[in-house]
Formats: sequence, structure tokens, C-alpha cells
Amino acid sequence: MVEEQGAVRRSLIDRWFPERHVYLRQNGETRGYVLTSGRQMMMAGVAVVGAAWTLIASGGFIFDMVMANRADEEIARARAASERLNADLQARLETAVIRMSTTTGSLDEMAQMVERRHAALTNVMGMFRGVDGAETVMAPAPTPPEGAATPVQRIVAVRMDQERLIERAGDFAQSRAERLRLAFRLAGLNPAAYAPTGSALGGPLVEADDAKALATILDVDEPFAVRIRHAADNLTEMRRLADAAEALPFDRPTTARTTSSFGVRFDPFNGRPAVHQGQDFAAPLNTPIYATAPGIVSFAGVRSGYGNTVEIDHGRGFKTRYAHLNSIAVRTGQRVGLTQRIGAMGSTGRSTGVHLHYEVWMNGRPQNPARFMRAGDTLVQ
Repeated sequence: MVEEQGAVRRSLIDRWFPERHVYLRQNGETRGYVLTSGRQMMMAGVAVVGAAWTLIASGGFIFDMVMANRADEEIARARAASERLNADLQARLETAVIRMSTTTGSLDEMAQMVERRHAALTNVMGMFRGVDGAETVMAPAPTPPEGAATPVQRIVAVRMDQERLIERAGDFAQSRAERLRLAFRLAGLNPAAYAPTGSALGGPLVEADDAKALATILDVDEPFAVRIRHAADNLTEMRRLADAAEALPFDRPTTARTTSSFGVRFDPFNGRPAVHQGQDFAAPLNTPIYATAPGIVSFAGVRSGYGNTVEIDHGRGFKTRYAHLNSIAVRTGQRVGLTQRIGAMGSTGRSTGVHLHYEVWMNGRPQNPARFMRAGDTLVQ
């Protein structure tokens, strides 16, 4: 039975890969080469591996392009919606100016309304404290000089600026949240899975479930309460995503040039196809290497094949590895911060030259570091 199976196998090999003879004639000389079945099978295997690597690389590139285009479309839709809201706001403001300029109502009532709105705005603006760029975007407009406008005109100007401030606050937070969601998608992550449920904000903005209740709590008109609720919701989403992004390895371990990417490549030692589980960077000896996210050093020492290695646990199943270092500047158990120097580039272990081998792991599986760095570049932009 075994002999019959062996005969069938040889028959199939001879059918698909029969022995072939190749003759080359050059300068009047003819040379012959024999392509045995074994050599043909090896060449076919290399071709299959090359084709598979090309398909995987092309598929990853196309996936990244599709995700980026989808995210750009979402941002464009959000901007269009924001522009429509601003146009509607401007129309309502112009109507309010006409109505308030011709009113015979009490200036005290108008001033009290403005004061109540100011108190509510102060509550909202306090939530943006510490957010980069928020102070510039939401700076109030200067009020008219006392002699240049009537009391009614001054009050109207303040009210108009309050309307603009609350709209800018909502738009600013929404734009930041959209960019954060784009960064997560570029890294191949689901933003909703990394933003914790439950609000991170306290006070009456959370206690009120609808605009009418919020208007009662803040003692402001309901339309203004709607815009406050909108700004607070966008800010909450932005902060959830920002807090999650700060703990993920979105930064670069070095500014050096990339020499080898994640995926299948030919091993530099034996020339055979092999899976490369990280990304390589080349630079002069002792170039500083930095942590790409805060975390705790889970390993600092020598690993077989990797040489001097540092591994950092960032929590939530994420780990980064920095290999072939010439020196190590941290110890196991040490807590490190973002961009903290952890070592220097070298050529220890299984290495053909001075470089850094950098890996990103999620739940025990290697990830493409380029996606995470691309996400970080998006946040910086």
C-alpha cells in the first residue's frame, strides 16, 4: 500500500514537474542545463511565496487607503454639517439683533439673561482647560467701547459672542474627536472599543438627560442649553479618545530611516523567505531610542537572536519590543513615560549592522508598527 502511494506521488510529480533540459547557444557554443523535478518544485515554491507576499502587501496597502478615504469622508461630512450650523446660527443672531434693538423691555432683564449665559459658558469653558489649542479657538471677542455703542448694542454684542463661543466649542471638540477616530482606524483599531463608557465630566452637564432639564438647572434658555449639551457631549467623546490614545504606542522610537518593513522578506542570513515581525530603522551607533508610549518595563536584558532588548508593557494587551540595542538605559519593573530614552541603537544579537528592530504586539499577536506610527502622525497633524 505504501509503495502504491509512493508510486502515485512520483507519478504526480513527474506529470507536473517533469525533468526538463534547457540549451543556451552563445558565441557558437551550446550549453545544456538540467532542471530536475526537485529544482522546479523549489522554484515554484519561491514563486508562490513571492505571490502570496505581494497579495498580502497589496491588500494591506489597499485596506489602509480605503480606511483613510472613509475617515476623510466622515471629516468632510462633519465639516459640512458644522458650516450649515454656523450659517443657521448667523441667521438667528441677525434676527435676534433686530428684535432686541427694537425691544422696549428692561435692560436689567437682558443683562440678567446674559449673566446667566455667562455662568453656563464658564462651566463649559472650564472643561476645555488644558486642551491644546482650545484657549485660542475660544477666545472671546472684544466688547465695543462704552462711548461707541448704546447699552442695548453692547448687550447684543455680548450675546452674539456667547453664541459664537458655544458653537466654536462644539465644533472644536467634534473636529478633534474625528481626527482621533481617524488615527485609531489607521492603526487598525475600533475607536469605540477604547473609549470607556460613562461620562468623564461631572456636574450639571451630566446630571441633565435632556436640554429642557439642563436649561432649568443652568437657568438659561432652552436653545442655548441645546448647544451647551452638544459641546459637552463632543468634549466628553474627545477626552475619552484622547486619554486612550495617550496610552497606545502611536509615537516613533527613533527618527531614523526605515530599512525593513513588517511582513514577509528574505532572511539576510540564509536568503530564504521569512516573516519579519517588526520594522527596522538604521542610524549611527548609539542613536537614542525612545519609548513610544508610557508603560512598565517588562524585560530588559539579552534575548536569543534579539541581543540587548527592552520590552515595555503598555496595558490593554499592548507591548512593544526594542532589539539589537548597544546599551540599555532602563531596568525591569521601571515605569517609563512617553519619549523617555530607554537605550541606544546597536548591532547585538542576530544582526547584520547597526539598526533598531521595533515590534508592536497586541494581545499576543505582532502588529504592523507602520500603522501605529501613521496614526501618531495623523494626531500630530
